[in-house]
Amino acid sequence: MLDSIRNIFSIPELRKRVIFTLLLLAVYRIGGQIPNPGLSATALQEFWQSQKGSLLGFIDLFSGRNMSRMTIFALGIMPYISASIILQLLTVVWPYLERLSKEGELGRKKITQYTRYGTIVICLIQAIGISIFLQALRTPAGAPIVLNPGWGFKLLTVLTLTTGTVFVMWLGEQISERGIGNGISLIIFAGIVVNFPTGLNKMVSGLRTGAMDPLKMIFLGAIMVAVIAFIVFVERGQRRIPVSYAKRVVGRKVYGGQSTHLPLRVNTGGVIPIIFAASVITIPATAANLIKVPVIQTVAAQFGLGMPLYNLVYIAAIIFFTYFYISIIFNPVDVADNLRKYGGFIPGIRPGKTTSDYIDDVLSRITLAGAIYLAAVAILPEFLITGFKAQALPWIGPFLEANLPKFITQGLGVEFMFGGTSILIVVGVAMDTMQQIEAQLVMRHYDGFMRRSRIRGRRG
Repeated sequence: MLDSIRNIFSIPELRKRVIFTLLLLAVYRIGGQIPNPGLSATALQEFWQSQKGSLLGFIDLFSGRNMSRMTIFALGIMPYISASIILQLLTVVWPYLERLSKEGELGRKKITQYTRYGTIVICLIQAIGISIFLQALRTPAGAPIVLNPGWGFKLLTVLTLTTGTVFVMWLGEQISERGIGNGISLIIFAGIVVNFPTGLNKMVSGLRTGAMDPLKMIFLGAIMVAVIAFIVFVERGQRRIPVSYAKRVVGRKVYGGQSTHLPLRVNTGGVIPIIFAASVITIPATAANLIKVPVIQTVAAQFGLGMPLYNLVYIAAIIFFTYFYISIIFNPVDVADNLRKYGGFIPGIRPGKTTSDYIDDVLSRITLAGAIYLAAVAILPEFLITGFKAQALPWIGPFLEANLPKFITQGLGVEFMFGGTSILIVVGVAMDTMQQIEAQLVMRHYDGFMRRSRIRGRRG
Protein backbone atom coordinates (compact mmCIF):
# COMPACT_ATOMS: atom_id res chain seq x y z
CA MET A 1 0.00 0.00 0.00
CA LEU A 2 2.75 2.48 0.95
CA ASP A 3 4.70 1.60 -2.20
CA SER A 4 1.58 2.25 -4.30
CA ILE A 5 1.07 5.66 -2.67
CA ARG A 6 4.71 6.53 -3.36
CA ASN A 7 4.24 5.45 -6.97
CA ILE A 8 1.37 7.92 -7.32
CA PHE A 9 3.64 10.86 -6.53
CA SER A 10 6.50 9.50 -8.63
CA ILE A 11 4.46 9.87 -11.84
CA PRO A 12 4.35 13.59 -12.79
CA GLU A 13 1.00 13.50 -14.62
CA LEU A 14 -0.75 11.44 -11.96
CA ARG A 15 0.76 13.57 -9.20
CA LYS A 16 -0.58 16.73 -10.87
CA ARG A 17 -4.03 15.19 -11.20
CA VAL A 18 -4.17 14.12 -7.54
CA ILE A 19 -2.90 17.47 -6.24
CA PHE A 20 -5.31 19.35 -8.54
CA THR A 21 -8.21 17.28 -7.20
CA LEU A 22 -7.22 17.88 -3.57
CA LEU A 23 -6.85 21.64 -4.15
CA LEU A 24 -10.30 21.97 -5.72
CA LEU A 25 -11.86 19.94 -2.91
CA ALA A 26 -10.11 22.32 -0.48
CA VAL A 27 -11.66 25.27 -2.35
CA TYR A 28 -15.07 23.62 -1.97
CA ARG A 29 -14.58 23.21 1.77
CA ILE A 30 -13.39 26.81 2.16
CA GLY A 31 -16.44 28.10 0.28
CA GLY A 32 -18.58 26.01 2.60
CA GLN A 33 -17.50 28.22 5.50
CA ILE A 34 -18.83 31.47 3.98
CA PRO A 35 -22.37 32.17 5.32
CA ASN A 36 -25.21 33.63 3.34
CA PRO A 37 -25.74 37.30 4.38
CA GLY A 38 -28.71 38.45 6.44
CA LEU A 39 -29.29 35.41 8.67
CA SER A 40 -29.15 34.83 12.42
CA ALA A 41 -26.73 31.93 12.97
CA THR A 42 -28.16 31.10 16.43
CA ALA A 43 -31.78 31.02 15.24
CA LEU A 44 -30.79 28.99 12.19
CA GLN A 45 -29.04 26.37 14.32
CA GLU A 46 -32.07 26.12 16.60
CA PHE A 47 -34.36 25.54 13.61
CA TRP A 48 -32.21 22.81 12.08
CA GLN A 49 -32.16 20.90 15.34
CA SER A 50 -35.88 20.33 14.76
CA GLN A 51 -35.41 19.15 11.16
CA LYS A 52 -33.69 15.82 11.75
CA GLY A 53 -35.38 13.09 9.71
CA SER A 54 -37.12 15.53 7.36
CA LEU A 55 -36.56 16.07 3.65
CA LEU A 56 -34.50 19.16 4.46
CA GLY A 57 -32.29 17.09 6.73
CA PHE A 58 -31.74 14.55 3.95
CA ILE A 59 -30.83 17.24 1.41
CA ASP A 60 -28.47 18.74 3.99
CA LEU A 61 -26.49 15.47 3.94
CA PHE A 62 -25.71 15.86 0.22
CA SER A 63 -24.83 19.53 0.58
CA GLY A 64 -22.07 18.68 3.06
CA ARG A 65 -24.07 20.26 5.93
CA ASN A 66 -23.88 23.59 4.06
CA MET A 67 -27.65 24.02 4.05
CA SER A 68 -27.99 23.75 7.83
CA ARG A 69 -25.45 26.57 8.11
CA MET A 70 -26.88 28.36 5.00
CA THR A 71 -23.51 28.97 3.38
CA ILE A 72 -23.07 30.13 -0.22
CA PHE A 73 -22.97 26.41 -1.19
CA ALA A 74 -26.21 25.64 0.66
CA LEU A 75 -27.89 24.04 -2.36
CA GLY A 76 -24.79 21.93 -2.92
CA ILE A 77 -24.69 19.70 -5.96
CA MET A 78 -28.26 18.37 -5.62
CA PRO A 79 -29.70 20.67 -8.37
CA TYR A 80 -27.14 19.24 -10.80
CA ILE A 81 -28.02 15.68 -9.78
CA SER A 82 -31.73 16.46 -10.13
CA ALA A 83 -31.18 17.95 -13.60
CA SER A 84 -29.14 14.88 -14.64
CA ILE A 85 -31.90 12.53 -13.47
CA ILE A 86 -34.56 14.59 -15.28
CA LEU A 87 -32.51 14.46 -18.50
CA GLN A 88 -32.14 10.69 -18.13
CA LEU A 89 -35.90 10.33 -17.73
CA LEU A 90 -36.58 12.60 -20.73
CA THR A 91 -34.17 10.57 -22.85
CA VAL A 92 -36.63 7.67 -22.67
CA VAL A 93 -39.71 9.69 -23.73
CA TRP A 94 -38.21 12.43 -25.95
CA PRO A 95 -36.91 11.11 -29.31
CA TYR A 96 -34.61 14.13 -29.80
CA LEU A 97 -32.68 13.40 -26.59
CA GLU A 98 -32.67 9.69 -27.42
CA ARG A 99 -30.98 10.48 -30.74
CA LEU A 100 -28.46 12.73 -29.00
CA SER A 101 -27.57 9.97 -26.52
CA LYS A 102 -26.63 7.72 -29.46
CA GLU A 103 -24.45 10.29 -31.26
CA GLY A 104 -21.32 9.65 -29.22
CA GLU A 105 -19.15 12.45 -27.84
CA LEU A 106 -20.97 15.27 -29.64
CA GLY A 107 -24.35 14.14 -28.33
CA ARG A 108 -22.96 13.70 -24.81
CA LYS A 109 -21.64 17.28 -24.82
CA LYS A 110 -25.03 18.58 -25.95
CA ILE A 111 -26.83 16.69 -23.17
CA THR A 112 -24.27 17.98 -20.65
CA GLN A 113 -25.01 21.53 -21.84
CA TYR A 114 -28.74 20.99 -21.35
CA THR A 115 -28.00 19.59 -17.89
CA ARG A 116 -26.19 22.81 -16.99
CA TYR A 117 -29.12 24.92 -18.17
CA GLY A 118 -31.47 22.71 -16.19
CA THR A 119 -29.28 23.08 -13.11
CA ILE A 120 -29.53 26.87 -13.28
CA VAL A 121 -33.33 26.73 -13.68
CA ILE A 122 -33.67 24.38 -10.70
CA CYS A 123 -31.32 26.58 -8.65
CA LEU A 124 -33.38 29.70 -9.37
CA ILE A 125 -36.62 27.96 -8.40
CA GLN A 126 -35.15 26.47 -5.22
CA ALA A 127 -33.36 29.68 -4.24
CA ILE A 128 -36.55 31.73 -4.62
CA GLY A 129 -38.45 29.19 -2.54
CA ILE A 130 -35.75 29.15 0.14
CA SER A 131 -35.62 32.96 0.37
CA ILE A 132 -39.41 33.15 0.85
CA PHE A 133 -39.35 30.20 3.24
CA LEU A 134 -36.57 31.72 5.38
CA GLN A 135 -38.39 35.04 5.71
CA ALA A 136 -41.53 33.34 7.01
CA LEU A 137 -39.61 30.95 9.22
CA ARG A 138 -39.48 31.06 12.99
CA THR A 139 -37.60 28.91 15.43
CA PRO A 140 -39.58 26.75 17.92
CA ALA A 141 -39.04 29.62 20.37
CA GLY A 142 -40.52 32.15 17.91
CA ALA A 143 -37.31 33.98 16.94
CA PRO A 144 -36.99 35.16 13.30
CA ILE A 145 -34.16 33.69 11.20
CA VAL A 146 -33.89 36.57 8.69
CA LEU A 147 -32.58 39.78 10.28
CA ASN A 148 -33.72 42.23 7.58
CA PRO A 149 -36.50 40.70 5.43
CA GLY A 150 -37.48 42.23 2.12
CA TRP A 151 -36.77 42.16 -1.60
CA GLY A 152 -33.12 42.96 -0.99
CA PHE A 153 -32.68 39.79 1.03
CA LYS A 154 -34.58 37.70 -1.56
CA LEU A 155 -32.55 38.92 -4.53
CA LEU A 156 -29.25 38.55 -2.67
CA THR A 157 -30.15 35.01 -1.55
CA VAL A 158 -31.17 33.93 -5.07
CA LEU A 159 -27.98 35.38 -6.55
CA THR A 160 -25.74 33.89 -3.86
CA LEU A 161 -27.21 30.37 -3.83
CA THR A 162 -27.45 30.07 -7.63
CA THR A 163 -23.90 31.31 -8.15
CA GLY A 164 -22.63 29.00 -5.42
CA THR A 165 -24.18 25.91 -7.01
CA VAL A 166 -22.94 26.84 -10.48
CA PHE A 167 -19.45 27.24 -9.03
CA VAL A 168 -19.68 23.83 -7.31
CA MET A 169 -20.84 22.30 -10.61
CA TRP A 170 -17.84 23.87 -12.35
CA LEU A 171 -15.52 22.47 -9.67
CA GLY A 172 -16.95 19.00 -10.22
CA GLU A 173 -16.52 19.19 -13.98
CA GLN A 174 -12.94 20.44 -13.63
CA ILE A 175 -12.09 17.55 -11.30
CA SER A 176 -13.58 15.04 -13.76
CA GLU A 177 -11.68 16.57 -16.68
CA ARG A 178 -8.31 17.49 -15.20
CA GLY A 179 -8.22 15.62 -11.89
CA ILE A 180 -8.79 12.04 -10.84
CA GLY A 181 -12.16 10.38 -10.23
CA ASN A 182 -15.69 11.64 -10.82
CA GLY A 183 -15.84 15.25 -9.66
CA ILE A 184 -19.52 15.35 -8.68
CA SER A 185 -19.19 12.14 -6.67
CA LEU A 186 -16.02 13.38 -4.97
CA ILE A 187 -17.74 16.61 -3.91
CA ILE A 188 -20.54 14.61 -2.26
CA PHE A 189 -17.86 12.32 -0.80
CA ALA A 190 -15.99 15.29 0.69
CA GLY A 191 -19.19 16.73 2.18
CA ILE A 192 -19.93 13.44 3.96
CA VAL A 193 -16.40 12.55 5.06
CA VAL A 194 -15.86 15.95 6.66
CA ASN A 195 -18.49 15.04 9.28
CA PHE A 196 -16.82 11.76 10.26
CA PRO A 197 -14.31 13.33 12.70
CA THR A 198 -17.20 15.08 14.50
CA GLY A 199 -19.06 11.80 14.84
CA LEU A 200 -15.97 9.97 16.13
CA ASN A 201 -15.27 12.80 18.58
CA LYS A 202 -18.81 12.53 19.99
CA MET A 203 -18.39 8.79 20.43
CA VAL A 204 -15.04 9.19 22.17
CA SER A 205 -16.42 11.99 24.37
CA GLY A 206 -19.37 9.82 25.32
CA LEU A 207 -16.97 7.02 26.18
CA ARG A 208 -14.90 9.31 28.42
CA THR A 209 -17.89 10.76 30.24
CA GLY A 210 -19.53 7.37 30.66
CA ALA A 211 -22.54 8.31 28.55
CA MET A 212 -21.72 5.49 26.15
CA ASP A 213 -21.08 1.86 27.07
CA PRO A 214 -17.65 0.61 25.84
CA LEU A 215 -19.24 -2.66 24.76
CA LYS A 216 -21.74 -0.74 22.63
CA MET A 217 -18.91 1.18 20.99
CA ILE A 218 -17.01 -2.04 20.21
CA PHE A 219 -20.17 -3.60 18.82
CA LEU A 220 -20.86 -0.47 16.76
CA GLY A 221 -17.33 -0.54 15.35
CA ALA A 222 -17.67 -4.21 14.44
CA ILE A 223 -21.00 -3.50 12.71
CA MET A 224 -19.43 -0.66 10.70
CA VAL A 225 -16.54 -2.85 9.54
CA ALA A 226 -18.96 -5.65 8.61
CA VAL A 227 -21.23 -3.24 6.69
CA ILE A 228 -18.29 -1.75 4.77
CA ALA A 229 -16.98 -5.22 3.89
CA PHE A 230 -20.48 -6.24 2.78
CA ILE A 231 -20.81 -3.12 0.59
CA VAL A 232 -17.43 -3.75 -1.06
CA PHE A 233 -18.37 -7.39 -1.71
CA VAL A 234 -21.73 -6.57 -3.31
CA GLU A 235 -20.48 -3.53 -5.26
CA ARG A 236 -17.90 -5.75 -6.94
CA GLY A 237 -20.46 -8.49 -7.59
CA GLN A 238 -21.68 -9.09 -11.12
CA ARG A 239 -23.37 -11.77 -13.20
CA ARG A 240 -21.33 -12.57 -16.31
CA ILE A 241 -23.37 -13.75 -19.29
CA PRO A 242 -21.13 -15.57 -21.81
CA VAL A 243 -21.08 -14.04 -25.30
CA SER A 244 -19.52 -15.56 -28.42
CA TYR A 245 -18.77 -13.82 -31.72
CA ALA A 246 -19.07 -15.56 -35.05
CA LYS A 247 -16.12 -15.53 -37.44
CA ARG A 248 -16.26 -13.03 -40.29
CA VAL A 249 -13.96 -12.86 -43.31
CA VAL A 250 -13.23 -9.33 -44.52
CA GLY A 251 -10.78 -9.40 -47.40
CA ARG A 252 -7.95 -11.65 -46.30
CA LYS A 253 -8.53 -11.14 -42.59
CA VAL A 254 -10.70 -13.16 -40.24
CA TYR A 255 -12.54 -11.27 -37.51
CA GLY A 256 -14.46 -12.62 -34.53
CA GLY A 257 -14.45 -16.15 -33.28
CA GLN A 258 -13.82 -14.91 -29.75
CA SER A 259 -15.65 -15.50 -26.48
CA THR A 260 -16.23 -12.80 -23.88
CA HIS A 261 -18.93 -11.96 -21.36
CA LEU A 262 -21.62 -9.37 -20.71
CA PRO A 263 -21.28 -8.15 -17.10
CA LEU A 264 -24.50 -7.30 -15.25
CA ARG A 265 -23.82 -5.65 -11.93
CA VAL A 266 -25.76 -6.64 -8.82
CA ASN A 267 -26.18 -2.97 -7.91
CA THR A 268 -26.52 -1.36 -11.31
CA GLY A 269 -28.46 1.64 -10.00
CA GLY A 270 -25.91 2.68 -7.36
CA VAL A 271 -27.26 4.95 -4.63
CA ILE A 272 -29.90 6.69 -6.80
CA PRO A 273 -32.81 4.42 -5.69
CA ILE A 274 -32.08 5.28 -2.04
CA ILE A 275 -32.09 9.00 -2.88
CA PHE A 276 -35.50 8.65 -4.57
CA ALA A 277 -36.93 6.54 -1.76
CA ALA A 278 -35.60 8.78 1.01
CA SER A 279 -37.02 11.86 -0.71
CA VAL A 280 -40.46 10.24 -0.77
CA ILE A 281 -40.38 8.83 2.77
CA THR A 282 -39.42 12.17 4.33
CA ILE A 283 -42.32 14.10 2.76
CA PRO A 284 -44.76 13.41 5.67
CA ALA A 285 -42.26 14.63 8.28
CA THR A 286 -41.53 17.74 6.23
CA ALA A 287 -45.23 18.45 5.71
CA ALA A 288 -45.88 18.04 9.44
CA ASN A 289 -43.27 20.72 10.20
CA LEU A 290 -44.85 23.15 7.75
CA ILE A 291 -48.59 22.37 8.09
CA LYS A 292 -49.92 22.20 11.62
CA VAL A 293 -52.96 20.01 10.91
CA PRO A 294 -53.83 17.19 13.36
CA VAL A 295 -54.40 14.58 10.62
CA ILE A 296 -51.04 15.30 9.00
CA GLN A 297 -49.34 15.26 12.39
CA THR A 298 -50.84 11.83 13.12
CA VAL A 299 -49.75 10.39 9.77
CA ALA A 300 -46.27 11.92 10.11
CA ALA A 301 -45.88 10.28 13.53
CA GLN A 302 -46.25 6.88 11.84
CA PHE A 303 -43.37 7.80 9.51
CA GLY A 304 -40.91 8.48 12.33
CA LEU A 305 -37.61 6.61 12.52
CA GLY A 306 -38.10 3.03 13.66
CA MET A 307 -41.88 3.00 13.14
CA PRO A 308 -43.17 -0.15 11.36
CA LEU A 309 -44.96 1.86 8.64
CA TYR A 310 -41.80 3.88 8.01
CA ASN A 311 -39.66 0.73 7.62
CA LEU A 312 -42.24 -1.00 5.41
CA VAL A 313 -42.76 1.95 3.04
CA TYR A 314 -39.02 2.76 2.94
CA ILE A 315 -38.06 -0.81 1.96
CA ALA A 316 -40.87 -1.03 -0.60
CA ALA A 317 -39.87 2.35 -2.09
CA ILE A 318 -36.22 1.30 -2.41
CA ILE A 319 -37.17 -1.92 -4.22
CA PHE A 320 -39.58 -0.06 -6.52
CA PHE A 321 -37.15 2.72 -7.43
CA THR A 322 -34.33 0.19 -7.98
CA TYR A 323 -36.35 -1.51 -10.71
CA PHE A 324 -37.65 1.82 -12.01
CA TYR A 325 -34.23 3.42 -12.35
CA ILE A 326 -32.60 0.35 -13.93
CA SER A 327 -35.42 0.15 -16.46
CA ILE A 328 -34.43 3.66 -17.54
CA ILE A 329 -30.65 3.31 -17.72
CA PHE A 330 -30.47 -0.25 -19.10
CA ASN A 331 -32.39 -1.40 -22.17
CA PRO A 332 -32.07 -5.17 -22.89
CA VAL A 333 -33.51 -4.66 -26.41
CA ASP A 334 -30.69 -2.27 -27.34
CA VAL A 335 -28.10 -4.66 -25.89
CA ALA A 336 -29.52 -7.58 -27.89
CA ASP A 337 -29.59 -5.49 -31.07
CA ASN A 338 -25.97 -4.41 -30.59
CA LEU A 339 -24.89 -8.00 -30.05
CA ARG A 340 -26.60 -9.10 -33.26
CA LYS A 341 -25.19 -6.13 -35.17
CA TYR A 342 -21.61 -7.13 -34.32
CA GLY A 343 -22.14 -10.85 -34.79
CA GLY A 344 -22.38 -11.71 -31.09
CA PHE A 345 -24.73 -14.22 -29.51
CA ILE A 346 -25.34 -15.92 -26.18
CA PRO A 347 -24.68 -19.67 -26.50
CA GLY A 348 -27.96 -21.59 -26.48
CA ILE A 349 -30.08 -18.43 -26.91
CA ARG A 350 -31.47 -17.30 -30.27
CA PRO A 351 -30.54 -13.74 -31.31
CA GLY A 352 -33.14 -10.97 -31.21
CA LYS A 353 -36.15 -10.95 -28.90
CA THR A 354 -35.19 -14.24 -27.22
CA THR A 355 -31.82 -12.75 -26.25
CA SER A 356 -33.39 -9.54 -24.91
CA ASP A 357 -35.92 -11.55 -22.89
CA TYR A 358 -33.13 -13.70 -21.46
CA ILE A 359 -31.05 -10.66 -20.47
CA ASP A 360 -34.14 -8.99 -18.97
CA ASP A 361 -34.92 -12.13 -16.95
CA VAL A 362 -31.37 -12.37 -15.57
CA LEU A 363 -31.30 -8.65 -14.80
CA SER A 364 -34.64 -8.85 -12.96
CA ARG A 365 -33.35 -11.61 -10.68
CA ILE A 366 -30.07 -9.94 -9.74
CA THR A 367 -31.83 -6.57 -9.38
CA LEU A 368 -34.03 -8.05 -6.65
CA ALA A 369 -30.88 -9.08 -4.77
CA GLY A 370 -29.43 -5.60 -5.32
CA ALA A 371 -32.64 -3.92 -4.10
CA ILE A 372 -32.71 -6.03 -0.92
CA TYR A 373 -29.04 -5.17 -0.36
CA LEU A 374 -29.74 -1.42 -0.71
CA ALA A 375 -32.71 -1.68 1.67
CA ALA A 376 -30.62 -3.54 4.26
CA VAL A 377 -27.78 -0.99 4.09
CA ALA A 378 -30.24 1.94 4.36
CA ILE A 379 -32.28 0.49 7.24
CA LEU A 380 -29.52 -1.00 9.44
CA PRO A 381 -28.03 2.26 10.85
CA GLU A 382 -31.50 3.64 11.64
CA PHE A 383 -32.36 0.36 13.35
CA LEU A 384 -29.24 0.73 15.51
CA ILE A 385 -30.30 4.26 16.48
CA THR A 386 -33.98 3.79 17.32
CA GLY A 387 -34.64 0.05 17.10
CA PHE A 388 -37.92 -1.39 15.84
CA LYS A 389 -40.90 0.26 17.57
CA ALA A 390 -43.01 -2.88 17.73
CA GLN A 391 -45.55 -1.30 20.07
CA ALA A 392 -47.04 0.61 17.13
CA LEU A 393 -48.12 -2.65 15.49
CA PRO A 394 -51.84 -3.44 15.90
CA TRP A 395 -52.87 -6.40 18.12
CA ILE A 396 -49.42 -7.98 18.64
CA GLY A 397 -47.50 -4.73 19.30
CA PRO A 398 -47.69 -4.69 23.15
CA PHE A 399 -46.77 -8.40 23.32
CA LEU A 400 -43.68 -7.92 21.12
CA GLU A 401 -42.66 -4.79 23.01
CA ALA A 402 -42.76 -6.70 26.32
CA ASN A 403 -40.92 -9.83 25.13
CA LEU A 404 -38.35 -8.66 22.58
CA PRO A 405 -34.87 -7.59 23.81
CA LYS A 406 -34.46 -3.86 24.44
CA PHE A 407 -31.75 -3.43 21.79
CA ILE A 408 -34.36 -4.51 19.18
CA THR A 409 -37.20 -2.29 20.39
CA GLN A 410 -35.09 0.70 21.51
CA GLY A 411 -31.85 0.41 19.52
CA LEU A 412 -28.43 1.12 20.98
CA GLY A 413 -29.38 4.60 22.10
CA VAL A 414 -26.40 6.26 20.38
CA GLU A 415 -26.19 9.04 17.81
CA PHE A 416 -25.03 7.02 14.82
CA MET A 417 -23.85 9.67 12.37
CA PHE A 418 -22.65 7.27 9.69
CA GLY A 419 -25.91 6.48 7.92
CA GLY A 420 -26.22 3.65 5.44
CA THR A 421 -26.61 6.02 2.49
CA SER A 422 -23.51 7.99 3.43
CA ILE A 423 -21.42 4.83 3.94
CA LEU A 424 -22.61 3.48 0.59
CA ILE A 425 -21.61 6.70 -1.17
CA VAL A 426 -18.25 6.93 0.57
CA VAL A 427 -17.28 3.31 -0.13
CA GLY A 428 -18.54 3.41 -3.74
CA VAL A 429 -16.74 6.68 -4.58
CA ALA A 430 -13.55 5.47 -2.88
CA MET A 431 -13.62 2.23 -4.91
CA ASP A 432 -14.23 4.11 -8.16
CA THR A 433 -11.40 6.59 -7.47
CA MET A 434 -8.99 3.82 -6.49
CA GLN A 435 -9.89 1.96 -9.67
CA GLN A 436 -8.96 4.99 -11.77
CA ILE A 437 -5.68 5.46 -9.92
CA GLU A 438 -5.04 1.74 -10.28
CA ALA A 439 -5.53 1.97 -14.05
CA GLN A 440 -3.06 4.86 -14.27
CA LEU A 441 -0.45 2.94 -12.26
CA VAL A 442 -0.82 -0.31 -14.20
CA MET A 443 -0.71 1.57 -17.52
CA ARG A 444 2.72 2.87 -16.53
CA HIS A 445 3.90 -0.57 -15.36
CA TYR A 446 3.59 0.13 -11.65
CA ASP A 447 1.99 -2.12 -9.06
CA GLY A 448 -1.49 -0.96 -8.08
CA PHE A 449 -3.18 -1.13 -4.71
CA MET A 450 -4.27 -4.73 -5.34
CA ARG A 451 -1.56 -6.91 -6.87
CA ARG A 452 -3.57 -10.10 -7.27
CA SER A 453 -6.88 -8.61 -8.37
CA ARG A 454 -8.08 -5.31 -9.71
CA ILE A 455 -10.68 -3.16 -8.05
CA ARG A 456 -13.73 -2.74 -10.21
CA GLY A 457 -15.39 0.63 -10.34
CA ARG A 458 -19.13 1.01 -9.81
CA ARG A 459 -21.90 2.79 -11.59
CA GLY A 460 -23.42 5.32 -9.27
